Amino acid sequence: MFRNALSVLFFALALPAAAAPSPAPPPAQVIIVGLFHLDSPGQDMFNLQVDDVLSEKRQAELAGVAEGLARFGPDMVMVEWPAALVDELYGAHRAGSLPESRNEVVQLGFRLAAMQGLERVHGIDVAGEFPFGPVQAFAAAHGQGPKLEARLASMGKEVQVLNERIASGSIGSVLRYMNSPDRLQAHHGFYIDMLRFGEGDSQPGVALASAWYARNLGICARLLQALPPGGKAVVFYGEGHAHLLRQCVVEAPGVELVEANKYLPE
Repeated sequence: MFRNALSVLFFALALPAAAAPSPAPPPAQVIIVGLFHLDSPGQDMFNLQVDDVLSEKRQAELAGVAEGLARFGPDMVMVEWPAALVDELYGAHRAGSLPESRNEVVQLGFRLAAMQGLERVHGIDVAGEFPFGPVQAFAAAHGQGPKLEARLASMGKEVQVLNERIASGSIGSVLRYMNSPDRLQAHHGFYIDMLRFGEGDSQPGVALASAWYARNLGICARLLQALPPGGKAVVFYGEGHAHLLRQCVVEAPGVELVEANKYLPE
């Protein structure tokens, strides 16, 4: 028995020590900043009234927003433009040859990236459809026109609230209001409400919501593909996208959502 015990001990000592498991990399951190269009191009269903953001007052406010987000220490900035366009224009911006622009990609995305000394801004936008016409046609044909109009009217009221906030407050204060998690979720409710418009095999509301989700999944795919372990990214996107992008980040393994309002100024 003693000999057997010695044999077991010798065998155990002869085995190589098990390698210690590698420590898990730190989570990447992402801030999603939901925006309104600073240049008010009039391409959305509802459009805000925005004064000239090139004015001295608004430029100071935009600088304050970028400075606040810089405290997060981002090493990546992502924006709502296609990658090829961003690569071309950010290079011109860094070289000082980009014409003056009121667009939020330039005013916030490029500004923050240049402030951080980043050589690249990541354009992660994806084209998508917004098949709202079939929803309107279904509603009109099935006596649901008033219900749809009421839903649109409620969105119009929120646009008016934003117009008043923009006129009376700073850009930072408006962004803080817009990026409240509860408000972003309520704003996203429009797309879920569209599921009420359909019947049987005719489901235009499902088609609309599906197209919206598909576009945002494509955007988040590009976000995650560009994000290295331990990276710190600020993502600037239209506020309508913010809820789904936040959801994607929260559910992605190895990624942590950081609230924009921790860094946005009053």
